Amino acid sequence: MDSQLKKGLLEFCVIAVLDKSDSYGYQIIKDVSECITISESTLYPILKRLESSQYLETYSREHNNRLRKYYRITDAGRNYRKEFLEDWKDVMKIYDFIKGENEND
Repeated sequence: MDSQLKKGLLEFCVIAVLDKSDSYGYQIIKDVSECITISESTLYPILKRLESSQYLETYSREHNNRLRKYYRITDAGRNYRKEFLEDWKDVMKIYDFIKGENEND
């Protein structure tokens, strides 16, 4: 898969994980890795970018006597995911065209 396409999709994979429940870095990596490979060095810049865009917010919670940073999707993040899914319908039309499958066949 093209690295730029993969990079763009990873962002939405992270959002999809967080739309199910709040989570922390290591767990997000485990959850996203079920469908696409992601490393810490890839995840944390994505989380930072999503937080800067106000699609995510963070909070800390104690775990084993240490603070763990959790990420939570915001309403703006849910809308961002919804817009992506709407746009994806157009991508699938292009995909079908490239494959040679269109509605007129």
